[in-house]
Amino acid sequence: MAAADGERVIGIIGGSGIYEVAGIGDARRVAVASPFGTPSDDILTGHVAGVRMAFLPRHGRGHVHSPDSVPYRANIDAMKRLGVTDLVSLSAVGSLREDVAPGDFLIPDQFIDRTRGRVSSFFGQGCVAHVGMAHPVCAHLARAAAQAVRAAGARVHEGGAYLAMEGPQFSTRAESVLYRQWGASVIGMTNMPEAKLAREAEICYASVAMVTDYDCWHDGHDAVDVTTIIRTLAANAATAREVVALLPAILGATRAPCAQGCDHALDHAIMTAPAQRDPAVLARLDAVAGRVL
Repeated sequence: MAAADGERVIGIIGGSGIYEVAGIGDARRVAVASPFGTPSDDILTGHVAGVRMAFLPRHGRGHVHSPDSVPYRANIDAMKRLGVTDLVSLSAVGSLREDVAPGDFLIPDQFIDRTRGRVSSFFGQGCVAHVGMAHPVCAHLARAAAQAVRAAGARVHEGGAYLAMEGPQFSTRAESVLYRQWGASVIGMTNMPEAKLAREAEICYASVAMVTDYDCWHDGHDAVDVTTIIRTLAANAATAREVVALLPAILGATRAPCAQGCDHALDHAIMTAPAQRDPAVLARLDAVAGRVL
C-alpha cells in the first residue's frame, strides 16, 4: 500500500532482542510477498500517535536468521510495498570508542562495509543503476531518532561510523584494533547492505545502534561474552521500545520531500538504456524503482 502524498509511514527494523513492539493501534500482521524472496517475518502494521507504522524483526521471531542469512532485499522491498517513507533500524553493536560505553546509544552518520557474499543491490544485469552513498543516513531522520533516545532517558552519541562486519563470529583482537585505527565508532553485522538497499528504494534511513560491549580491543573486554551481551541487550530493549513509541509524535503524520534527496535517489541513477532493459528485471523492480521506471 503506497503512502498517500504527504503521508509519513514509519518502518522499524528490530535487531537482536527486539522482536515485538507494544502499543500499536489497529495492529495486524501482514505477510508481504516479494519477488526478492520471503522477508524475515510477517510485518506488524498499525498506527501510533496517528502515524502509520510497520515493524519487522530482522532476525525473525525466535531469532532464526543469522546476520549473513537475513533476506535484506526482501525486507526492504516489503517495506517499500507497504508504503514506508522513513525507515529506522535498531541494532546491537560493540563500541570501538572509550567514550561510547555499554548501555549507550549511537546514531551513526557513516558506514564502512566489510561484509562479503551478500547481495547488496536490487539492480544488476538487465537494469544497471548506481546510487550515491556519500551521505548514507538521512540527517533529518537521524536527528529525530536521537531526540527520541534522549526523551527515553538514555545517553546518545550523534554521528560516527558504523563498521559492518560479515559475522556471525565476533572480531579478532587484531581486527578490532585495526577498525579503531580506521576511526570507526561502533561495529555490527546488519546495517549493510540494509542502508544501501534503502537508498536504492528511495526510503529515508537512519540507524539506532545499541551498545552492548567494548568489543575485544578493550583491556577489560578482551573477549566478547555472549552472556554479558544478552544482559545488556535486555536492559537496552526497554529503552528501544520507548524510542519506537516516541518517534511518531516527533516526526508527525505528514512529511515534506526529503531535503537530502533520499526519496529521489534514482533520478539519475539508472544507466541501462530503455531498449536494453530486461522486462523480467523491471517486473521485480516495480515497487523499488516504479517511480522512475
